[in-house]
Amino acid sequence: IRMSVQDPPRLLQLAGQSLLRDEAVAIPALEELPTELFPPLFMEAFTKSRSKTLMAMVQAWPFTRLPLGALMLTPDLETLRTVLEGLDVLLAQKVRPSGWKLQVLDLREVDENFWSMWSGAPVRSPRATSQRQTGEDCPGMGRQWPLKVVVDLLCFHDSDLHEFLTHVFEWALQRKDLVHLCCKRVVLCGKQIYGVKKFLEMVELKCIQDVKMRNFWGLYQLGWFVPYLAQMKSLRKLHLTYILERNYTWLERVGQTVARFTSTFLKLDNLHKLHLYRVPFLKDHLDQLVRCLKTPLESFAITECCLSELEMERLFLCPSTHQLKELDLTGIKLSSFNPEPLQILLENIAATLQVLILEDCWITDYQLSVILPALSRCHQLMTLNFSGNQISKAILENLLGHTVGLSRLSLEIYPVPRECYDDGFKDINQKRFLQLQAGLMEILRDLRQPKRMEFRTLPCSCGER
Repeated sequence: IRMSVQDPPRLLQLAGQSLLRDEAVAIPALEELPTELFPPLFMEAFTKSRSKTLMAMVQAWPFTRLPLGALMLTPDLETLRTVLEGLDVLLAQKVRPSGWKLQVLDLREVDENFWSMWSGAPVRSPRATSQRQTGEDCPGMGRQWPLKVVVDLLCFHDSDLHEFLTHVFEWALQRKDLVHLCCKRVVLCGKQIYGVKKFLEMVELKCIQDVKMRNFWGLYQLGWFVPYLAQMKSLRKLHLTYILERNYTWLERVGQTVARFTSTFLKLDNLHKLHLYRVPFLKDHLDQLVRCLKTPLESFAITECCLSELEMERLFLCPSTHQLKELDLTGIKLSSFNPEPLQILLENIAATLQVLILEDCWITDYQLSVILPALSRCHQLMTLNFSGNQISKAILENLLGHTVGLSRLSLEIYPVPRECYDDGFKDINQKRFLQLQAGLMEILRDLRQPKRMEFRTLPCSCGER
């Protein structure tokens, strides 16, 4: 009989189902259970809510890490309590058992590959990612704890998540001499910011690497968070999204907040990714902020922000932006700007740039012609998005010609040229566009073989392209 490569995982699954029919048999059998049977058996016990088996499996877990969060569609408080009770049995032992291998309980929605490898099928969590984020190398760990619990501190969209995180934090706090509570990612929403304060005061802020702050309706909220941000010495990514101010004290608050941010940025030794979306309070101050960075940025996104030409020029010439791998200027209106600073920036980052997004920047034919020679030297470029710019067919052909040497390009997004529109860019002439597209593709295929290419129209009244 010819067996497929899928047979062994299926046999393991059947063996696990057989064991779980009788928990009284399954639990004693864990001592003799082969390592490869643990993950599928754990998944079966998790799915069928076999709490006694789960508790016993946690104590006998043969791997250093248990990525429990990747199994959960929603925060499962009952399963959490069961797992923590099993850990309590281990932690209560004064002498560590020789078979105790578990070091990290990971409650984040990452690394479903661990479970897929053993089950032969994708895990159920729709938000889990494939990244292997193990939570190791915590700078906040001045000493070794028997156990590390890794969580993400997210906005509380529902009471279940709040209750879940509250239970985790309180459990870890009561065992702070035995458990290191590690938080790598924080997502703050304006409405819940004060509810997050108690959690921030319980975690080691030096462990946090990724912070996203969004929908803040006042700089007083942002100012409240700055002292915590200053203690995040390992922070690598900072996202500020939609932070507005409607008070009459606008100018005074802006000056105070920028000054506090500037002093904070001087303390962030590892910040490599800075993403800013609709943050008007930084207008005329952004270059001042970026100059304070101690290390060069790898990823810089400033989208839908209003910037002056002088500020943009200073920003492009700032040394902190001269080793970028990703540059995103979506929605920054550049039509009246001198293109030479952008040309100089592209020349400076030609050896490192991998992603360039100049979407909806209103770049003109002349501006594009100035930056094209520098763009053609970005040989590491993999993604180029130039959609939403009203350029001509001639300059688009010129742009395609300058991409001949960019062999790593895997995604190219270009605007439909203005010759394809009728009635002042309101309507697309379908026949004219199809003819032009065919001609452009023929030109490009004579130069190189594109991997994935898109042509996008300008947004219509509903916002779609």
